[in-house]
Amino acid sequence: MITRTSHIFKTILQYKPLCHPLRSFLVPLQTLQTAANMPCKEVSKLSDGEVAEWFNSFDTVMTDCDGVLWVGAEAIPGSPDMVQRFRALGKRVFYVTNNSTKHRKEYKTKVDKLGFGGDLEEIVGTAYLAAAYLEQVGFDKNKLVYVVGSTGITQELDDVGIKYLPIGPDTVPDDGKWSLETLKFQPIPLNPDVGAVIAGFDINISFKKILKGASYANTPGAHFIATNTDEQFPMKGTDLIIPGTGSMVAAVATAAGRKPVVLGKPSKFMFEIVQKRHPSIQPERTLMIGDRANTDILLGKNCGLQTLLVGSGVHSLAETRKWEVSEDQEERRMVADFYADKLGDLLDRVKAL
Repeated sequence: MITRTSHIFKTILQYKPLCHPLRSFLVPLQTLQTAANMPCKEVSKLSDGEVAEWFNSFDTVMTDCDGVLWVGAEAIPGSPDMVQRFRALGKRVFYVTNNSTKHRKEYKTKVDKLGFGGDLEEIVGTAYLAAAYLEQVGFDKNKLVYVVGSTGITQELDDVGIKYLPIGPDTVPDDGKWSLETLKFQPIPLNPDVGAVIAGFDINISFKKILKGASYANTPGAHFIATNTDEQFPMKGTDLIIPGTGSMVAAVATAAGRKPVVLGKPSKFMFEIVQKRHPSIQPERTLMIGDRANTDILLGKNCGLQTLLVGSGVHSLAETRKWEVSEDQEERRMVADFYADKLGDLLDRVKAL
């Protein structure tokens, strides 16, 4: 049986999540170092017996979405069939995504349309995590939330009865008369009822949003939450760098001089919230599947899960082999237990199971 250890990971932008009110998994350092040095196994080179032993070692599957199950609006060939095959073999499947722009209902529509199936409670996104976190810490529902983000977050807040300030474009006047002096003599008013800031992906990010987010985050007793810290959105076929949520979180956090609680992968909170709702789930019998090593695979490492990297998205087997021999401990921690070119490639290996 393949087991994995957990460790508190310094996030991509050097933000460390604060301790969550759920239990953490602590392991000896020697065990961590041994696990981090194990090579990644290519599923295509395993014997039928090794594949069977591996599949018998987990009961729960947590899978990333974009780059693993689909790219844009199209399913990656074989992925829907493999997800259904997991279920036929008695595995429970959870969809876990760092995308904060969509409510879980939108993902439910998509997984049904593309043939993956699944229940709403099996979908865990960072917009949902933000609402769940505020519920868990007993956020005063007489107060408001300032959201740097989109309707995915506000809809999840609606579901738990938490109120928020309006979202959408919030820019400085374009008449050429607005300046820092304007702020000095005509300061932007702040709502005294705001008790939390949620920073997620916001296509309308602006100077005023950074200003307000940082100012509210500096309010005594205010919660400061980041949905995730992904640096970029991978987009093939273009030379453009598409800024990810992490760049927006960094802007607010830098101005505030305060680190947020990061909820998305690789933070342990994403797995902990699943385990809290389904207490029978065991970390060592859970497989985390992803295409991005510094979020998906590290979530697995941080929580003691088994890990599978697929090469249909961000990171590759070649990069994994470089990390295996790296002198950097953090790079070695990004090495997954197993690798497949794409999720659908597992289908031929499990026909006899």
